[in-house]
Amino acid sequence: MKAKNVLKLIVAIGICELAGILGSIFTVSSIPDWYNNLAKPALNPPGWVFGPVWTILYLLMGIAVFLVWKKRLEQKEARKALFVFGIQLFLNAIWSIIFFGLRSPIWAFVDIVFLWIAIVWTIALFYRIYRPAALLLLPYILWVSFAAYLNYSIWFLQT
Repeated sequence: MKAKNVLKLIVAIGICELAGILGSIFTVSSIPDWYNNLAKPALNPPGWVFGPVWTILYLLMGIAVFLVWKKRLEQKEARKALFVFGIQLFLNAIWSIIFFGLRSPIWAFVDIVFLWIAIVWTIALFYRIYRPAALLLLPYILWVSFAAYLNYSIWFLQT
């Protein structure tokens, strides 16, 4: 791989992982005194699962966005796909701020619905540009679908 592409790959993965780090800042401080005291659904995984899963998902997102960036950045369709990817990454990052920082499961659920739509849109756009990039996002949409269930359930169980 050319040095220029290695740098692009590092930047793409780094930006995605930074979104996760931003979210974790709000998450970690709210777990002991708020999140641990919430009623949770039966399918709620143990807390240690979330960190490794999200780290892997951000890695896959970074590789996917790199593949699209490398493939056809000069094309309008690729620029649109990267823009939509940026929207979903933003929605991803603010979910933790809303859920854990603001301690608002209902508004976090609203965010995750828009996030889910943006991920599906990103997958569709990536698929038209480079199918392997779209396929790398399938674990992400599956996990966010599960996270939406958890988010809704937590909100519902608190009411």
